[in-house]
Amino acid sequence: MSEFIEPVITDTNRGFWEGTAEGELRVQRCLACEHLRYPSADWCPACLDEDWEWQQLSGRGTIMSRLIFHQSYHPAWKERLPYNVVLVQLEEGPRMISNVLPLSEQDFEVGAAVEVAFDPEGEVVIPRFRLVG
Repeated sequence: MSEFIEPVITDTNRGFWEGTAEGELRVQRCLACEHLRYPSADWCPACLDEDWEWQQLSGRGTIMSRLIFHQSYHPAWKERLPYNVVLVQLEEGPRMISNVLPLSEQDFEVGAAVEVAFDPEGEVVIPRFRLVG
């Protein structure tokens, strides 16, 4: 298999990746307006405040959109074809693009309930999802 593409870890997103390594899904919560945001950013998109903390989420959500890739757009994914990509609406509000495990899974629909599953890959742990029920 081709080598995994490692994410760039910065001061802004470090808490997210530390959380996944500990089996927790964390997002930033604005201290001024309490807006939950993902992906991580230096300032709040709702009120522009720069003060935030990490908040653990339940990891539960619903698939809003799904697709199956049959063509590789990067060599690191060529041996994984076909693989799914989903947009998950998390219960607490943020949306996350990810995958359903196993990556080859195709038998699920928009509206399906999912919960986070932590998938070690390379030097990081990727938050992916499993179907519930």
